[in-house]
Amino acid sequence: SDTMIRECSNHGYYADDHLCPACNSEGRFIMRTGERDSMARRLALVLRHAPEKFNLEMDINGWIDVKDIIKQFKGSNEKRNHWLRPHHIRAISETDPKGRYEVRANVIRATYGHTVEIELDLPTENIPDTLYYPCSPDESENVIEVGISPSGRSHVHLSANIRSAAEAGHVHYALPTLLEVDTARFVAAGETIWHAGITVYLAESVPGEYLSIVANDHPEYELARVHWDEEE
Repeated sequence: SDTMIRECSNHGYYADDHLCPACNSEGRFIMRTGERDSMARRLALVLRHAPEKFNLEMDINGWIDVKDIIKQFKGSNEKRNHWLRPHHIRAISETDPKGRYEVRANVIRATYGHTVEIELDLPTENIPDTLYYPCSPDESENVIEVGISPSGRSHVHLSANIRSAAEAGHVHYALPTLLEVDTARFVAAGETIWHAGITVYLAESVPGEYLSIVANDHPEYELARVHWDEEE
């Protein structure tokens, strides 16, 4: 069945439930999940990679005016996007399970995943003492020596826990090697880590001295891959 985003007058936007998860009232219909997903893909393109493809101006911190985005999206396909309004963009942002977007007043930005160079003004306090990074098993020894640098993106993306690092790595490798980052020591040395998405943290690069390998039989890592064998 086609799921949707709805809005509860007391608790805001919610996704994938017919009733508000906080008070069980039936919210007002905002948009279908299919519409949300195709719009979210285009938002990612605009906010992370190529604002110029849609003739959009991005400021130094990655913000773009919501009304401009709507105008350009409509211009590229008026028939399909005639319904689009600013509150739809806000609904996509607020119901995103990974916290990929941030809306402030009339502007929106991606919180991570950029290939365009931006200056991050994300929060840098209360960073966990350890973060995690997945890599190719063949490259792990090398990474521990030379450190992590961003490949193709503007920043290194680190995960809050073993589970999310495992999932991120499994997209690329059957059995990724997980590295533990001693962020407590890294930050104490004067380096900056930014909190971006819900489980995503960013750094400009991480020297090898802060890295160690997580054993493949680490209980949390074993738990994270319980379902991988069923994917064949």
